[in-house]
Amino acid sequence: MFELRKPLIPAVVVAGLIAGTTGCSPLDGAAAVDAQVRGTPGAEGVGDSIFPQAGNGGYDAAHYALDLTVAPKSKTVLSGTSTMTAKATQDLSRFNLDLLRLTVKKVTVNGVKATFRHKGTELTITPATVIAKGKPFKVAIAYGGNPQSLPGLIPGSQDGWIKTDDGALVMGEPLGAMTWYPVNNTVHDPATYEVAVTVPSGLTAVSNGRYVGKKSAGAGKNTFRWNNKNQTIPYATTLAVGKFVLQTGKTKSGVPIVNAVDPRQRAASREILGKIPTIVEWGEKHFGPYPVDSAGAIIDHAPKVPAALETIGRPLYGRAPNSTVMAHEYAHQWFGDSVRFSDWSQIWLNEGFATYAMWMWDEEQGLATTQKWFDSVYRTPADNALWAFPPGKPTKAKELFDDAVYYRGAMVLHKVRQAVGDKVFGEILKTWTAEHKNRTATIEQFIALTEQKSGKKTRPIFDVWLFGKGKPATP
Repeated sequence: MFELRKPLIPAVVVAGLIAGTTGCSPLDGAAAVDAQVRGTPGAEGVGDSIFPQAGNGGYDAAHYALDLTVAPKSKTVLSGTSTMTAKATQDLSRFNLDLLRLTVKKVTVNGVKATFRHKGTELTITPATVIAKGKPFKVAIAYGGNPQSLPGLIPGSQDGWIKTDDGALVMGEPLGAMTWYPVNNTVHDPATYEVAVTVPSGLTAVSNGRYVGKKSAGAGKNTFRWNNKNQTIPYATTLAVGKFVLQTGKTKSGVPIVNAVDPRQRAASREILGKIPTIVEWGEKHFGPYPVDSAGAIIDHAPKVPAALETIGRPLYGRAPNSTVMAHEYAHQWFGDSVRFSDWSQIWLNEGFATYAMWMWDEEQGLATTQKWFDSVYRTPADNALWAFPPGKPTKAKELFDDAVYYRGAMVLHKVRQAVGDKVFGEILKTWTAEHKNRTATIEQFIALTEQKSGKKTRPIFDVWLFGKGKPATP
């Protein structure tokens, strides 16, 4: 994620708006008595240090098939069915998914009606029989309603479903995926996706993955299908509905490009969209093979949306971005979408890396050197919020997208690069993305890799710049 309003050389902004999971009324449906079944319930959260109730235990999601109808001007904006294919990781008597402010109408598990209860963000499902450990199962959920967003963590932003003047878009970081479909809302449970969305004629529905095509659904409606075979964490999924124009192409390595552009942004975005093959090639040079099987962008006309988001394979923008912002979001395809952090407190592995990649891009484009970026940030006074907490140790939700994580976080990598040299630094980045492709990773693993590749003691750099309190005494 990146704030679109950041200037080329940043005047550091104090970030922070704490997101919460607003409750909703319980829905009809009764839970079975645990004593009447074998097995144990799956956990209601995965224990993340920032969002302990996000995600669920007891199963591993493999695939989501979403068959939805979106009617922006209707009383029921969204309706349809989500079918999750998963595997039980314990003898499972009941399990949870995360879903916010949408009405669940029916649930089946392996085709058999299940009981359910929906309170707050927790949709608790009790299948008719226990699901044995190791067994695959399918849960189909019919639901609908008027999706609502959560408060965003960047000032003025929203998390999840965002209404636009001609439809909607989804920016789901950190928790917003649950505003439009039932999901195991954790970075520990990626899955593949099939998304079919029926919309009124004149509108287009865009999601992640490869574009399968458009088909008439009758009654003045069309269905758009997208097939995302990439292992994708929930916050990197998206849906955008509006008066988009679809544009196609390919990267130099043959990856298909599909762009969706609001006609009002067409002229402003023409040049930057033409740079996507170059940006992907630049990323491959520095970070290794492009880790996603699709590329492109969604550029909406949403003036009040202050951020861009690295939705997998097809980053999302509220208006035409510049190349600095696009380089940031494409760097996330490696750092965040492919190599995933193990806990939200380790978000530096996403944002510090993508921000430094953005500095590298600017340097190669003759816009600003990495040293100029570093110096401009270091000049920030010691009493500024930039130095309020270490970028490697955010402890509150409002700190996750703070400038400390982004800009001070990028400074860490600049110091490492200076210590180990350009050649070794390049080897570190490519090794990191190769060894942890489609896996979670930790800061400690990255520190160990820098020492292994360089043969130097780099930990003191991290102790000062990543974990140290306050502004370092010398740049």
